[in-house]
Amino acid sequence: MSDTFVDSNVLVDVFNEDAQWGRWSEKRVEAARRRGDVVINQLVYAEICAGYLTQRQVDQALSSVVFRRETLPWEAAFNASRAFVAYRRAGGKKRSPLPDFYIGAHAELRGYALLTRDPARYRNYFPALNIIAPDTHP
Repeated sequence: MSDTFVDSNVLVDVFNEDAQWGRWSEKRVEAARRRGDVVINQLVYAEICAGYLTQRQVDQALSSVVFRRETLPWEAAFNASRAFVAYRRAGGKKRSPLPDFYIGAHAELRGYALLTRDPARYRNYFPALNIIAPDTHP
């Protein structure tokens, strides 16, 4: 069994029944569930909250039956900062650490696969991650 961290963009596709990506994302979440736990953290939770009116609705959508909630590890903050420094040195313009760096660091630290529809930044700054994305898992 192997656990998979799921990026918020995949969940948004599923919950919004996105015409282009909804089916792909749904199939990949189901495949991840067959392999092990599907993991989210506070950052993914917060990003999903934007689409709901109440916390109860979010909690129903992100049911603990389907998703294992995990606290962001302290060690991931250091690794995220290293990725952010590399990003800035490579010409990145954003001035604060992006959620993607924390998500990538969390998944990498715990040895999870990362299910995302936007793999570029993860590949650049977390090359050891096993990434499940449309270009590698059509």
